[in-house]
Amino acid sequence: MDKIRKNKTLMKLIYLVLTYAVVQVLISTGIITYYLQDILTTICINIILAVSLNLITGFTGQFSLGHAGFMSIGAYVCAIITLRMSTTFGFIIGAIAGAVAAALVGCLVGLPTLRLKGDYLAIATLGMSEIIRIIAVNLEITNGAAGLSSIPQFVNWVWLFVFTAGTILIISNFIRSSHGRACISVREDEIAAEAMGINSTRYKVIAFTMGAFFAGIAGALYASYFYVIKPDTFGFQKSIDVLIIVVFGGMGSLSGSVISAFVLALINTLLQSLAEVRMILYAVILVVIMIFRPQGLMGSKELSVSTLSKVGQIFQPRKGGDK
Repeated sequence: MDKIRKNKTLMKLIYLVLTYAVVQVLISTGIITYYLQDILTTICINIILAVSLNLITGFTGQFSLGHAGFMSIGAYVCAIITLRMSTTFGFIIGAIAGAVAAALVGCLVGLPTLRLKGDYLAIATLGMSEIIRIIAVNLEITNGAAGLSSIPQFVNWVWLFVFTAGTILIISNFIRSSHGRACISVREDEIAAEAMGINSTRYKVIAFTMGAFFAGIAGALYASYFYVIKPDTFGFQKSIDVLIIVVFGGMGSLSGSVISAFVLALINTLLQSLAEVRMILYAVILVVIMIFRPQGLMGSKELSVSTLSKVGQIFQPRKGGDK
């Protein structure tokens, strides 16, 4: 078992290194243009947001509509710090501080609201997100409705890869742990989980806090790459966009969230030339896909290393030639 586990870990590392190296070469050679880098950055940020929301909604079963609020906390904290400490070290401090601030707010909000269920929880988290947005509009340090601009840009492919891969690995390992299994048991049957001695409120808060932490990371990356942030950027629509990625990829599937972020970004990019009817076509495509695949692209399944190995074997030449 240990040997199999080591082989799987080694294969994961190889795939990660290959992904990083291929994209870095494409950027260095100019094949991935600045426009494509913007799309790549958006995809990576959406992956972090979707994976972290999936932990809350997909694996723990808590319907949250406030993810954009946590993202805004990470963005504003990181932006304020990097505007005063315009160095790489300042960006690292800003990203960590933004994530911790989002996690603290997530924990404080989660303690009272996560005792609610279903639609009531969704309304409570939506209200929390709107409160955060209104506070950002009225604070002087956030420059009110005008937002912050000329934020130093430190985010590149290296930082995007580190934070995106790190988010996926940490949440994936958490889900496989005893704490992750406890979160899944709360999703499946909260009463039965309580009967088995699992403190459902505790694990809801843990999942909510972790999700908020990584949403703060996504906000920090957004602020440091796109120069400008405004309160309206992190409104209700942003939370809905992230929820669409999670549902489209599959509730309870990290692989689904990653694939969904890529697919939806591709659809959105292809429809850019149809500006007048882009959002209508985008909505129609989503509706059609969800009618024929209501469980999402991956359902609750994960894309494993063994599956990728089987796909790779298809393209390998057969021994002894084709006969």
